Amino acid sequence: MRVLVSGGAGYIGSHTVVQLVAAGHDVVIVDSFANSKPAVIGRLEALTGTHLPVHAFDLTDRDKTERLFADESFDAVIHFAGLKAVGESAQIPLEYYENNLDSTFSLVRAMRRHGVKLLVFSSSATVYGDHAPLPFREDYAPLVSTSPYGRTKVMNEHVLTDVAHADPTLRIGILRYFNPVGAHPSGTIGEDPQGIPNNLLPFIAQVAIGRRDKLVVFGDDYPTEDGTCERDYIHVEDLAAGHVAALTKLASTEEPVSVWNLGVGQGTSVLAMLHAFERAVGRELPYEIGPRRAGDQARSWADPAKANAELNWRTVKTIDDVCVDTWRWQSANPTGYED
Repeated sequence: MRVLVSGGAGYIGSHTVVQLVAAGHDVVIVDSFANSKPAVIGRLEALTGTHLPVHAFDLTDRDKTERLFADESFDAVIHFAGLKAVGESAQIPLEYYENNLDSTFSLVRAMRRHGVKLLVFSSSATVYGDHAPLPFREDYAPLVSTSPYGRTKVMNEHVLTDVAHADPTLRIGILRYFNPVGAHPSGTIGEDPQGIPNNLLPFIAQVAIGRRDKLVVFGDDYPTEDGTCERDYIHVEDLAAGHVAALTKLASTEEPVSVWNLGVGQGTSVLAMLHAFERAVGRELPYEIGPRRAGDQARSWADPAKANAELNWRTVKTIDDVCVDTWRWQSANPTGYED
């Protein structure tokens, strides 16, 4: 298939591009580079051994989006593009609603006008909110979220579901990610957060490389095995494989909308992740226990049984794999991608 990957230069998008090409798909990237670097493209071409056409614009530009679909033919779209920082979304909510919703509206309008029937949408476990029972299952309702970022995912899921039911020719796959971590085993591409990392593993990696003084663990008195929060951390390579599997499934299903959790199915605590990273680097890393952070849940993990059964997909990477691959990436790229 010829696949348009929006946000294809980003963290998850770039890893998915590599696996799409490996699976025999023809990939085109559209990316505004608001949260990514153009340097990624050369690395992707080196990894895949192929030229990757890139369109550098924001999907909220309806005219440019329409022109792209008018000029080129696509069989499917994987939609990663969007603003993604939970904390930032509370500070600039209007920008998050505008960008994350308008980009989807623009994309789906162009798809429908030009007969593109398959869409894989990048959603999030944040749609389960604070009250869903563990493990999180795709049939839980109602979907809620505690952040503007998460609410844009909830809204997009509702929009795509309504559109698919109104147009029976569409096939939409909604993938709810848990906590993507890790890097390509080559160390060539990985997570490159801008500013202070919002997520645990890149912060630990920056402590290990010397960019941060220490890790602050937000609370050690939660009802978990070691008192620190537990999350379902999924290697980005496993996550990318889930997108390829979802695309294959959409091409043969009769369901207008399918929802799949992409997670491991068990939690790893903050301290367990820290100690796994210490094993990867071969030394202890500085940390201290701080107060709890507002809004943090004690535990969160997926029930991935539906994706296991329907996509013939399951995770294969361990937490130690995650840390080894992340350290390889961070060691080779101490300040991330060059500008």
